[in-house]
Amino acid sequence: MLLSIGLLAPCSCSIVSTPAAMAPTLVLHGGRIWTGVQGAREVSAIAIDADRIALLGTDTEVLALIGEDTLCVDLRGRRVVPGFIDSHVHLLSGGEGLLGGDHRDAATEAELARRLGDVARELPPGAWITAGTWDHENWPGGKLPTRLLLDRFTPDHPVFISRLDGHMALANSVALRLAGVTAETAAPAGGTIVKDTRTGEPTGVLKDTAMGLVSRHIPPPSREELLRRARAALRHAASLGVTGVHDMLGSYSPLGVYQELRDRGELTLRVTAYTPIDLHERWRRVDVRRGFGDSMLKVNGVKAFADGSLGASTALLFDAYVDAPETYGLAVTSLAEGGEMERQVQSCVDAGLQVATHAIGDRAIHEMLDIYSRVRPGKTRELRLRIEHSQHIHPNDLPRYAELGVIASMQPFHCYDDGKWAQKRIGPARARTTYAFRDLIDLGAPLAFGSDWPVATLSPLAGIYAAVTRHTNGGGHPDGWIPEQKISVEEALRAYTAGSAWAAHDENHLGTLEVGKLADLVVLDRDVLAITAPEVRDVRVDMTIVGGRIVHEAR
Repeated sequence: MLLSIGLLAPCSCSIVSTPAAMAPTLVLHGGRIWTGVQGAREVSAIAIDADRIALLGTDTEVLALIGEDTLCVDLRGRRVVPGFIDSHVHLLSGGEGLLGGDHRDAATEAELARRLGDVARELPPGAWITAGTWDHENWPGGKLPTRLLLDRFTPDHPVFISRLDGHMALANSVALRLAGVTAETAAPAGGTIVKDTRTGEPTGVLKDTAMGLVSRHIPPPSREELLRRARAALRHAASLGVTGVHDMLGSYSPLGVYQELRDRGELTLRVTAYTPIDLHERWRRVDVRRGFGDSMLKVNGVKAFADGSLGASTALLFDAYVDAPETYGLAVTSLAEGGEMERQVQSCVDAGLQVATHAIGDRAIHEMLDIYSRVRPGKTRELRLRIEHSQHIHPNDLPRYAELGVIASMQPFHCYDDGKWAQKRIGPARARTTYAFRDLIDLGAPLAFGSDWPVATLSPLAGIYAAVTRHTNGGGHPDGWIPEQKISVEEALRAYTAGSAWAAHDENHLGTLEVGKLADLVVLDRDVLAITAPEVRDVRVDMTIVGGRIVHEAR
């Protein structure tokens, strides 16, 4: 549905001369259009015919094409950029958070428990509480929460909510009892059940694969609930200028939801899906390869996990954690040569599936680069294998991204969040190549930006702000955390557009504004390329266009 405010109307200029059958369907003029093409001149107008870009040029050139049914937008000097493509999201989880609330700003464990008690009062006894996230790093002392406080406020409801990074979750006693998790329960490989050092009883915190001990007992949401989550996520994404996402799925079920929305004409962004690597044999059996689908919904490959997260102290490191010297993190899957990860990656590469592997710690990243280098030499570059997050890279491994053609799929707003506390985990020396945007770009590595929503805000402009300022939550680094890793606004824009398009093999259709490409673009309320870096955070999206269709207008 095309929305309309004063800036949007059928063209009525005196220069109308083009026959209706040949006229563009939509024209934007009077603006400053950054095409994203290296070395290209800036233009002021763009003509769109159906879902493709027909012309980029001056106002005179573009307005000469309009017909009586052409819809026109007077940009009034505003900045236009290619549509933002988020290279790493969990779309339905984000939609669930929009509908169910977010607790990451709870200042104490007690506040979190009280909020969950408020939620419980609105639900029938026995209903699960799973929406919302928490972050113990915001609490005085940064201690992990326990089930005991939750039990006071939620005695009749099973609770299982994740830390914001998704690698650690908190269960109350009801949930643990339903799952059969006791002092005698052994943690699965690649996971941890945190237990009281005095009693041996589980505290309620489970890390990485151990979360599955409880999560598999949660009743699945209905199809209608999944559609509600998807619609909420789509509205939110459109308001932020997100025209495409790479969705890291935990199952196959969201694909049917997206297909239903696409068939109804409700899918307002492009979804490139990555399904769990341990289910990839299903794709092999039916010979599905990278790029299966269409321009709105396609499957590219699989998502794997090498390690956990820094916040959960489960990211796999070469050296021990500074604040937990008894641990080096953990490998979620065996990373040994010839081990489970290598066998799975080899199988996916043989099948023509793109592999995107979560790796945060320096050792996990190193081991994945080794695995990628051993699997079908040449295929790594051809399939554009990816390392998701790429947060804490050993200096010796930085040049290997460019050498192997491995895509660093990174989430710059994590720098804003983690910079407040990361050095207490790894120390200042290892932090120097944390979120190493500058080094990776200078070395020629393929770089794609995303958000990891709902772990961090979905806003690309917030991510760009974080990449160019490296400010941190709480204002502790006014000159930037590890300022030598700052990049420019234009470089950050490119990582959120052309970089993400490249990461999904979409560079021939998306990522830059060029004649013949799909018409995905964003109108900003101010010129992001002409303001100071700190001001980027205040830029807002006035209009989002996907395939020539206006899917959001600020009112």
